[in-house]
Amino acid sequence: MFVIGCHLSTSGGYENMGRDALSINANTFQFFSRNPRGSRMKKLDEGDINSLMDLARENNFGPLLAHAPYTLNPCSSTESVREFANIVLKEDLERLKYFKNTYYNFHPGSHTGMGAEKAIEIIAAQINSVMTEEQETIVLLETMAGKGTEVGSKFEEIAEIIKRVNLKNKIGVCMDTCHIHEAGYDIVNDLDGVLHEFDEVVGLDKLYAIHLNDSKNEIGAHKDRHETIGEGHLGLETIEKIINHEKLKDLPFYLETPNELEGHKKEIELLRSLRK
Repeated sequence: MFVIGCHLSTSGGYENMGRDALSINANTFQFFSRNPRGSRMKKLDEGDINSLMDLARENNFGPLLAHAPYTLNPCSSTESVREFANIVLKEDLERLKYFKNTYYNFHPGSHTGMGAEKAIEIIAAQINSVMTEEQETIVLLETMAGKGTEVGSKFEEIAEIIKRVNLKNKIGVCMDTCHIHEAGYDIVNDLDGVLHEFDEVVGLDKLYAIHLNDSKNEIGAHKDRHETIGEGHLGLETIEKIINHEKLKDLPFYLETPNELEGHKKEIELLRSLRK
């Protein structure tokens, strides 16, 4: 089954997100766990969550993806910022106990001068402090573009974080196609080679989801600028290879392209037509 969706707003409630997904022929979606550029979390509404879970089950949705806020920086050199990140991680995972078949994705963070090695230790410690044996939610580290002092633009950094996480069965990776392209991985000319490298360094068994985005920038730009599918430097041919690749095609794909609902509907229609 081809599982494809986009990022949707929580403003109308959880069930409405599910109905928006159905309206654009999506069978999954991504949503922010709270205000993406702040700290406020939606008031708990178990009825609304249960209605979404019923809708998702009835329509055979793939895994939903909750995305942590952009303000989260678990490896900042500033202690108060790290403490805020820890609170958010704990609260978000507690909220996600009410959801089923849902992943939780977050950016590993920016080391803000302390260096990647120290940051990796801190990120892993943060994860270890919030994860529990009882949780059903799989936590995903997102591959990054390498903007500024971002951690996670190299497969080796992702692998080192995972190596230090205690609950290995609760941790995985969300690969962003724009990010790895801008980080310098040549998925346009050597997708097989990049996936082989990921498998050797991290392990394809740890790859749970794909952020499917084209890129406004050339390879190695380290700027993190998403583009509409087929209109960037990845191009439609590369996107087609990604969604049909034998090592990726059974994963859920989530669009984060600069589009509104109607634009995402057209992208999903296009991607479904390219699916083999």
